[in-house]
Amino acid sequence: MSSHPMFKTCVAHLRPAVPSRGRAQVWRQATFHGRGARYQSARQFASHSVKVNGQRLWDSIHHTAQWGDSQDGGVKRLTLTDEDQKVRSWFTETLTAVGCKVKVDQVGNMFAVRPGANMALPPIAMGSHLDTQPAGGKFDGILGVLGGVEVIRVLHENNVVTQAPIAVVNWTNEEGARFNSGMLGSSVWGGMIDLDEAYSIQDVEGTTFRAALERIGYLGSEGASHKNNPLAAHFELHIEQGPVLEDTNKTLGVVNGVQAMGWTYVTVHGHSQHCGTTPMDRRNDALLAATKMIPQINVMARETEGMSTVGVFNSEPSSPGTVPGKVRFSVDLEHLDNDARDLMVKRTKEICAEVAEQEGCQVTFEDTWVSRGVRFNPLCVETVTEVAEELVGKDGFVTLPAGAGHDSVNTSHHCPTSMIFVPSKGGISHHPSEWSTQEHCTLGVEALLRTVLKFDKKISR
Repeated sequence: MSSHPMFKTCVAHLRPAVPSRGRAQVWRQATFHGRGARYQSARQFASHSVKVNGQRLWDSIHHTAQWGDSQDGGVKRLTLTDEDQKVRSWFTETLTAVGCKVKVDQVGNMFAVRPGANMALPPIAMGSHLDTQPAGGKFDGILGVLGGVEVIRVLHENNVVTQAPIAVVNWTNEEGARFNSGMLGSSVWGGMIDLDEAYSIQDVEGTTFRAALERIGYLGSEGASHKNNPLAAHFELHIEQGPVLEDTNKTLGVVNGVQAMGWTYVTVHGHSQHCGTTPMDRRNDALLAATKMIPQINVMARETEGMSTVGVFNSEPSSPGTVPGKVRFSVDLEHLDNDARDLMVKRTKEICAEVAEQEGCQVTFEDTWVSRGVRFNPLCVETVTEVAEELVGKDGFVTLPAGAGHDSVNTSHHCPTSMIFVPSKGGISHHPSEWSTQEHCTLGVEALLRTVLKFDKKISR
């Protein structure tokens, strides 16, 4: 038995109230599909070289890209659209065919569960998302789900019996591109957002989240809560979406946490006036004020070793003959430290208020989304590290935090969680040119498979 303190905590939480002899009996009697086949335990299987079908994985990535094909090499598959419905159907059909039961919760999160020898244990989950940005690629989120599909296929065709059930999760609206709340499905599951609040969120056309779920048939009956639908662990395979692995010539990333991030919308209120009749010194130009705010926010972000991005910028009345009377822009602020990010938000608001006063304008703020930085579970990180060393050696991987938001942030508050990164070509993501090689994708899924089997072995001792 491991002496790791986090391991003891996990075991105390996960091990069912069954005597060891009874657990052994459950293990021996475990069968799937009632066909009398000879099964090998995950413990036996894990001792052999793990090989996934890299070509099958690659084919799945490109096959599913047809749903939302943007004709420029990328994928536009916004959540709860017809394209999303089609890839969800593929997900269900593919995993049902290899012995999984697929259940859908009240916000459309999909859980494909492969039985384990001890069904009293919650599933060990592999999770990510199938929705994309409006100009997305084939890999962001998608690799994590399809990698999980490939793991289940490998377990099935090798007749592997795991102690805990194994699940693949497709989390709803991770991107927040259609319904403006990133990681929405996992946020409801994690208790960060109330179900009714999520249902009321609207897209730009006024369609509510609930109505969109109903329209494509994914308003499920399963309780959208970690209490109703607990997980033993959550492992997420993902492309890095950054340049670190490629620049350092590493093939795997062991992710030990996710930095703090959030969105603040700044609205500058001036006066719309005729540009030919209003003297320069009598203007309350909201656009001029906004353009003075943004460079100062960027300087502040550099000084605090954080990051600042203005991704949305709208000016009204958008007439070439009128002084802009209102400007609204978004500010994404990120930092590895929660307290430092809080300071960045405070300084951003101070900067905007100071500039607004100088320009005779007023300013208001709306904090629309915040994701606190997290540190992943030590036992999970340790397990991924062990697997990385087995696959690529100590010099082949790097330990690093994630710079983008992921559903694993929300799961980390309720179950042991960690992530695995593979390199992104040029560090590019959220773009049709987003790319990871077949070799890197295959390696990542091999790491995911070994991690799940190794973790299952640890909690079943």
